[in-house]
Amino acid sequence: MLKKRSLGPFFPSAVGLGCMNFSHGYGPPVSSEEAARVIHHAFDLGVTLFDTAALYGDGANERLLGTQLKSIREHIVLCTKGGMSSDEAEGGRRKIDSRPETLRQNLEESLRRLKVEVIDLYYLHRWDKKVPIQEVMGAFAKFREEGKIRAGGLSEVSGATLRAAAKEFPVAAVQSEYSLWTRNPEIGLLSTCRDLGISFVAFSPLGRGFLTASPPERSSFHPADMRNGLPRFLPGAFEQNKKLLSTLRQVAEEAGCSPAQAALSWVLGQGDYVFVIPGTTSLMHLNDNLGSDTVVLNEKHLALLSKTFDPRRVFGSRYNEAMQSSTDTEEF
Repeated sequence: MLKKRSLGPFFPSAVGLGCMNFSHGYGPPVSSEEAARVIHHAFDLGVTLFDTAALYGDGANERLLGTQLKSIREHIVLCTKGGMSSDEAEGGRRKIDSRPETLRQNLEESLRRLKVEVIDLYYLHRWDKKVPIQEVMGAFAKFREEGKIRAGGLSEVSGATLRAAAKEFPVAAVQSEYSLWTRNPEIGLLSTCRDLGISFVAFSPLGRGFLTASPPERSSFHPADMRNGLPRFLPGAFEQNKKLLSTLRQVAEEAGCSPAQAALSWVLGQGDYVFVIPGTTSLMHLNDNLGSDTVVLNEKHLALLSKTFDPRRVFGSRYNEAMQSSTDTEEF
């Protein structure tokens, strides 16, 4: 079984499953049968941390998990997010709203879609800076008092915002993008999590498929694939970034693992409070990802990868301007 780590009041697998891919982000949703195979295979192999959000597929991802996780609900840590939706009136543009009344509505809808009475870990998906973070945490406190959530978390916030939030409510975890080629949490967020005893959950720990043995080619992207608009995948930057992968392959060969396993092991090696939630729709990739649980890179390999993927050597920012404006993160 997979190794476990402490996350707030929970003790789930350090390698979880990000479920967005089934319904959102990289093209058309997969069939419920395909998603079910991956979800239940992950659980059979020891995954007990499952992550979704109201945004993913405009609720479709939560409905999917509500059906597929019902039989194993008592054995897993179920995480979802609210406070961000897709505004159909504006062509699907993301709408961020952290008002307590909106968060309550989002939470009630998530509970119905997930077919549960309580959500283990409820995140603020993005912080609407017009609403003081103290008000958000006050709403989370009420949700917990009412027995509708067991713990609360934040996504894509700075260390300073986390400190302010933690004074109002015991934040269990922060979720943010973190991988070899996205190192922004190292500016201040990781140290804040460590200082305050808060878990850190890394999404896109494989760089949206880039940090693998077979990084996707732009020609293979579906028109609806979000990577079409991400600067690091654009012509010019993408070719330059691929040059960094030779070191990842070298380390993987020396460590006796796959490039994806080396990349995940590097993230997990940053601290025992760190989790990864790679997403996939492939059983083969799932097996590969979960194999990282037994990979331990030595200090030489950790240092070499850190140096090779120094933020100054990565071409392109992680998000385009519109997407970046929705975050509260510190950026290189």
